[in-house]
Amino acid sequence: MISVEGVTKKFGSFQALNTVSLQVPEGQLLALLGPSGSGKTTLLRILAGLDQPDTGAIHLDGIDATGLKAKDRRVGFVFQHYALFRHMTVADNVAFGLKVRKGPHRPPRGEIAERVGRLLDLVQLAGLAGRYPSQLSGGQRQRVALARALAVEPRLLLLDEPFGALDAQVRKDLRRWLRRLHDEMGLTSVFVTHDQEEALELADEVVVMHKGRIEQVGSPAEIYDHPATPFVYRFLGNVNVLPAQVRAGVAQLAGLTFEAPGLSGEVEAFIRPHDIELSAPEEGQVRAVVRHLMVIGATVRLEMWLNDEISLEAELTRERWDSLGVPVGATVGLSARRARLFGSP
Repeated sequence: MISVEGVTKKFGSFQALNTVSLQVPEGQLLALLGPSGSGKTTLLRILAGLDQPDTGAIHLDGIDATGLKAKDRRVGFVFQHYALFRHMTVADNVAFGLKVRKGPHRPPRGEIAERVGRLLDLVQLAGLAGRYPSQLSGGQRQRVALARALAVEPRLLLLDEPFGALDAQVRKDLRRWLRRLHDEMGLTSVFVTHDQEEALELADEVVVMHKGRIEQVGSPAEIYDHPATPFVYRFLGNVNVLPAQVRAGVAQLAGLTFEAPGLSGEVEAFIRPHDIELSAPEEGQVRAVVRHLMVIGATVRLEMWLNDEISLEAELTRERWDSLGVPVGATVGLSARRARLFGSP
């Protein structure tokens, strides 16, 4: 169990972390998700011992690690840009953390070689032990960096935007590979990302951060389906944010109506594009004009004009769009399966 208790951190006048508390159960793969400046990398570095908190505590497996140096924490760290030693071979890079240990903590040479060979097999680079980083692809370099982090047998694996420097297809392949590796080894891992898809695909639990605070913690499904705040709604996936008025417990939005218990006055309605239902003009709750459409594989994304004043985005399957047979410029009927209402800030 990894425990973060009331951690704060300032850099000059900038509040990087503001009373952050978090628990990571053993064997969990947890994502720290948020925009630049949200505090996620600062928290990761504090877990690693590369930075110290101003206040608060870090416990690793029940041990107070707040004052421990990075080398004493048994933490593996994988950086975005690999941080490999260019003058060392793949095998020497992987062995580095073991070779720099002193005295009885340094394994015998034969044991180091055996462990390196085992790790290179694990990360599918067994035939590349004698190559140098410049002779590898980006994906292969990141696997070397991961093998180096695993060589020290960490109690906690930390990854800072590990796939950010790679192209889209390599990122997708490595994400799936890392998930399998994590499950096979039973690691406890924390990774930082600003990529929503990456967090939702990889993590057991997602921590959404904003301005040095935790906005929400939950499973990928919980975070996406039930955002706790307007920020989380905006940050995770596409969403229409529209002004509405609540009277007598009912929200009115350009002809659309939703129940709004406990709210009154001006609110904001959050509607996912895939929750917009289109139909023939006479069948919808209101009417909208199709302004633009994009066909993306099996999905059609539409931009529409509601009541000549409100822009709205919808997503539907290619089959549904084909069945409607409505071109750009035509009028369609529109309703919404669901909406989430928040009081205006």
